[in-house]
Amino acid sequence: MSAKTFDSFIKPLWKENPVFVQLLGMCPVLAVSNSVYNSLAMGLATLFVLMMSAALVSLLRKVIPKQVRIAAYILIIATFVTMAEYLIQAISLEVYKNLGAFIALIVVNCMILGTAEAFSSKNTLGKALIQAFGVGVGFIFAIFCMGAVREILGNGTFAEIPVFSENYEPWVIMILPGGGFFALGLLLLVFNSIQQKLKKKEN
Repeated sequence: MSAKTFDSFIKPLWKENPVFVQLLGMCPVLAVSNSVYNSLAMGLATLFVLMMSAALVSLLRKVIPKQVRIAAYILIIATFVTMAEYLIQAISLEVYKNLGAFIALIVVNCMILGTAEAFSSKNTLGKALIQAFGVGVGFIFAIFCMGAVREILGNGTFAEIPVFSENYEPWVIMILPGGGFFALGLLLLVFNSIQQKLKKKEN
């Protein structure tokens, strides 16, 4: 693996994290990250769509006319989103109901369309898959952090396992829609603080 290819995998994990840095895919991040399981399910579904669409876009990059490339990318992404939706429904109906319409909204996720347009359509299959995997893992990391913070504070559990004593009073707001904004603000503060400290050390 060349240094450039490796860099395209590493950057989305931290320096160019799709959620904490680029602020992409905010709709599912804020909506379904009220528990660890829901967060992981959405993250894995997004990773699946990213990988599959990146592979197909890369393979067809010389075939798809430039004039209709965006429409073609959306059609490709929508196909794999439908597949992911059926897979989740088959594996766990409860998770499928929790995620609701937000699975279908992966189709219009700027993170996936941007990956297809900016990278997959201009690189070979191997490079496209590596970069898409990096973006997907970066997204899973971010939404998992959101789910963990919101479930721990809002329900007193982690992956449905109690982490506090019976006397703990849950912050119910954290598992409600508004709690997503509080958790995101907190994590952005922590993430940016760590990045600034690392930059100072490098300098």
